[in-house]
Amino acid sequence: MDRLLTLTVACAPYDRVRALFDGRVTIPGLRLVQVPIHSEQSFPRAFTRAEFDVTELSLSSHLLQVSRGEAAYAAIPAFVSRAFRHGCIYLRAGAGIAGPKDLEGRRVGIPEYQMTLGLWLRGILADDHGVDVNGIAWRTAGTNAAGRRERLPLELPPGMDVQPIAGTLNEALLAGEIDAILSPTEPAAFAAGDPRVTRLFPDPRAAAIAYHRRTGFHPIMHLIGIRQDILARDPALAPRLTAAFAEAKRLALADIEADLRHSSLTQMLPFHAEEWAATKALLGPDPWTYGIAANRAELEAICRWSHAQHLSRRLLAVEEVFAEGVQDS
Repeated sequence: MDRLLTLTVACAPYDRVRALFDGRVTIPGLRLVQVPIHSEQSFPRAFTRAEFDVTELSLSSHLLQVSRGEAAYAAIPAFVSRAFRHGCIYLRAGAGIAGPKDLEGRRVGIPEYQMTLGLWLRGILADDHGVDVNGIAWRTAGTNAAGRRERLPLELPPGMDVQPIAGTLNEALLAGEIDAILSPTEPAAFAAGDPRVTRLFPDPRAAAIAYHRRTGFHPIMHLIGIRQDILARDPALAPRLTAAFAEAKRLALADIEADLRHSSLTQMLPFHAEEWAATKALLGPDPWTYGIAANRAELEAICRWSHAQHLSRRLLAVEEVFAEGVQDS
């Protein structure tokens, strides 16, 4: 009997990957060993040590490494994390920021300059609101816990002001050392209802819906990578894994639909049916699209922003981002 090739797969335990690990989706000749960890733990291990065979990757950091010729992983277009981020811009009340343009020339905190959330929000601020994002003084630190650092070194031009600070962004905002924060995690003061911290977009859901209707984008945050040395031995792994992740996502969508047909729901969301219907009305029957063709305009925008924000060394073509053989997946 042929031995199975065993691959470690580091990924957060999303509903859209569950079927890969509970046995409903199998790949002939492969055994997948799940490493169910969130991106805060997997990204540093993947980008600095290439520890996993298959792993969830930050899209922004992956672009940075591809542009430098340093990517240990080749990506497949399984976009396991997507998120609208209009609600992730927090302001110090009284800082005189009434709209996006008022961020120009300010000191703005972010956990890491290179993180995909920052890439997206700077792109939105620049394209939709005409903000000179490269003229902002960026200050990096953990949102509520000190010690966060850039996972990969930056190569910024003279004049770009990106500096780490001591302590946390939450503390710096309250002390008046910064004027705003871009973060996927709520600053502790905002979470506690402190009136000194507000949002740039008071109704982030409405802002995100309007953005999607204008652009068609559902922001891609993370994708899946296969270590280059493994792929070199078996290039067919890329399309096979792409198909497996797509099938797992299809089953996750089917699980939601099946759950809604029961008289009692497994989810603790009282308006789950209404929210799911609203999501499909906005994003379509498959609100979590995989593949390059369906996401090309979005991927081209991300590549453009990465170069314009001095993360990628050069403007990447979308095809450079992914492994060979997955372009038509």
